[in-house]
Amino acid sequence: MKINKDMIIGECLSRYPQTAKILFDHGIHCVGCFAANMETLEDGLQRHGLSEEEVNKIIKELNDSIDEK
Repeated sequence: MKINKDMIIGECLSRYPQTAKILFDHGIHCVGCFAANMETLEDGLQRHGLSEEEVNKIIKELNDSIDEK
C-alpha cells in the first residue's frame, strides 16, 4: 500500500515506522501528538504551514522510504 495525502498520520507511522524520521526532518513532530490518530497527512502538514507542493514532495519522500525496504 502506497502512502497518500489522505492516509491518517498514525496509520502511516504504525505501518512504516521509518517515515517518522522524514516527518521529523521537516519539523513535523506528530509521533506523540493526539491528533496523529485523527488527522490525514495532508491536513497535518498544511496545519504546519506547508504548501500543497511541499505536501506532495514529502509524500513522495515517504513513499521513497518505503520502496527502499
